[in-house]
Amino acid sequence: MLNLSNQNSAQQHLLQRYSAVKNLSNRPHYKVLNRIILSLCLILIIVLFLPWTQNISGSGAITTLKPNQRPQMVNSAIAGRIEKWYVQEGDYVKKGDTILFISEIKEDYFDPNLVQNTEKQVNAKKMALQSYGGKISALNAQIGALEGEKSLKHQQAKNKVRQSLLKIKSDSMDLEAVKTQLKIANTQFERAVQLNKEGLKPLTDVEEKRMKQQEVQAKLITQENKLLTGKNELINARLEIERLSAEYAEKISKSSSDKYTALSNQFDAEAQVSKLENQYANYSIRNGMYYIKAPQDGYINRALQSGLGETIKEGAPIVSIMPAVYDLAVETYVKPVDLTLLKKGEKIRVWFDGWPTIVFSGWPDMSYGTFGGKIVAIENFISPNGKYRVLIAPDKAEDPWPKQLSIGSGAQTIALLETVPIWFEVWRTLNGFPPNYYQSEKAATEKK
Repeated sequence: MLNLSNQNSAQQHLLQRYSAVKNLSNRPHYKVLNRIILSLCLILIIVLFLPWTQNISGSGAITTLKPNQRPQMVNSAIAGRIEKWYVQEGDYVKKGDTILFISEIKEDYFDPNLVQNTEKQVNAKKMALQSYGGKISALNAQIGALEGEKSLKHQQAKNKVRQSLLKIKSDSMDLEAVKTQLKIANTQFERAVQLNKEGLKPLTDVEEKRMKQQEVQAKLITQENKLLTGKNELINARLEIERLSAEYAEKISKSSSDKYTALSNQFDAEAQVSKLENQYANYSIRNGMYYIKAPQDGYINRALQSGLGETIKEGAPIVSIMPAVYDLAVETYVKPVDLTLLKKGEKIRVWFDGWPTIVFSGWPDMSYGTFGGKIVAIENFISPNGKYRVLIAPDKAEDPWPKQLSIGSGAQTIALLETVPIWFEVWRTLNGFPPNYYQSEKAATEKK
């Protein structure tokens, strides 16, 4: 701003009249202070243009890499009463070692011979099942015999019908022969009567012819009666076939009914056998559940149930066991805004609680006490703390993690991203923007 007016000069001349103003203007340290402020401003401006490595930090705890290596609860599959402890806290147990013995508290399983009695019931039902099978086989044989007998009877009845037909045919032929004889006898009788009238034949010849005619007529009546008897026998033979069919159908139906009744009983026995076998297996398995055993090698951390005679429910936790062999890992939690910048296989720096660490963000080569890690899993669902869980395993290309680490102790993680000026990082932080999208050299090479 230009001093075109004389007003400021006049005011300065007025101030110079006071001795205090003259003393203040003559002090030299104000000039030094101005130089210091000016130098700090220049240094601050230079610092704003220095490089800064963006990073994603997180906090979490030490865990195991595999789920079966993490501390677990040993539960009771059945309800019972504590009878005897075989371990104490801190003991090392192998897989299958007995931890606790419990007794039964349900009245349905109080019988000490429950398994043996159930086995006897199973065997009895199996014998009944076999007897039903034998009965069904006998009924099948009976039905087969009835079918064979029915076939023979039908064949016999059909032969009788055929015989009746042949007899009727023979009687018919005999009847025709008798009719011919009667016709001849009538002709001879008429001729004898005519000759007798002419005086050529005596009366005795006429009487013989008349007797002969009557004999033939009697024979005709007998033959007709015989023919009718044959027809009646044919009808009776055909009725016999129908009767045999009805009789054997009734017998076979009764045997089939008995067979299906036996089959129904057999199926019912099979169902009961299956049910009893299921009960027998359940009782046998339940007997083995009275001894609660260690699921894997490990150390007894804490007994969640105590005392003798105390009852426990089904599925109740009894002890906590820590596996003896495990692979360390770190589960850390990152903000949702940083989740897209993390990829599986990316390298992470880790430092643990109780291990001295000096970290200069932006200069990882000067860090001391940090350990290398790789991302092995990234959770896709947000955790209750509002962050996403990331699982980190040791980086085999770097120094191994300390053996003295304990499961559950705290850990801090940091992932280095893109290098930007400090002024850009300050501006990004003040505006709440996420870090720049970072792509590792390995990912970039694979994409290329």
